[in-house]
Amino acid sequence: MGFQTEFNSVCKFKSEQELYELLEYGRGKMVKSGFRVFPTGQKVIAYTPENQAIAIVRIVASIAEINFQGDEVTQVEMELIRRLTEEEARIQTSLAFEMFFGEQA
Repeated sequence: MGFQTEFNSVCKFKSEQELYELLEYGRGKMVKSGFRVFPTGQKVIAYTPENQAIAIVRIVASIAEINFQGDEVTQVEMELIRRLTEEEARIQTSLAFEMFFGEQA
């Protein structure tokens, strides 16, 4: 058991539904497996499940807990700051692939 730190600039959704709610309503929540530390109050880039940059969000709350099934999970609440323009999304996606999602050396 231990905490895993997330990248300062990455908030990757695993669920299309969670991403849809954020983009549609301006606020959303995602659940990650394991205990993770998300920087509350910080603005980060949100990515789709396909690793495409899509928006700037602010982390509002990060709650790590053991759920009723005994699994370690972290719930992250966020608010939408704005969607990225097409050019911003393309550049951020390329950078993130090189820095985070691409092949590991």
